Amino acid sequence: MSVKNDTIKFSDELTKFIMEWKEKPGNLIMILHKVQEEFGYIPRDAADKVSEMIKVPLAKIYGVITFYHFFKLTKPGDFNIQVCMGTACYLKGGDGLIEEIESLLGIKTNEVTKDGKFSIEAVRCVGCCGLAPVLVVGEEVFGKVTKDQLPGIISKFN
Repeated sequence: MSVKNDTIKFSDELTKFIMEWKEKPGNLIMILHKVQEEFGYIPRDAADKVSEMIKVPLAKIYGVITFYHFFKLTKPGDFNIQVCMGTACYLKGGDGLIEEIESLLGIKTNEVTKDGKFSIEAVRCVGCCGLAPVLVVGEEVFGKVTKDQLPGIISKFN
């Protein structure tokens, strides 16, 4: 049986997961990770539904979502370009990559293109310091990226 809110529908798998974790210590973060895995972000209606299902105030849920950088409140683009801003990447030009991507796509960091195709996100270390500066698009990692390479990388996803 799927749980429904006015505009959101949880998969049977998500509903089952929430019910299994409902009473466990540390359940909220695990549940929110699963919600974000299903939707790509945490829609307001999903947060409302989680609040109802596990009997946790919505304010507490939003406190967790906004505290942890991992959680997203807005739907990312189909291709979320994550630029590493860890120390090595920052020192090797990560901020310049962000500026160039913003210029190429006509959006700012944490925004989505009008067609919903791309979004830009500055992230903490992705664990590829030897390849700095690094950006990640979906599951693909690009290392030692230069500004000149960005149009080609972006066109790969068009």
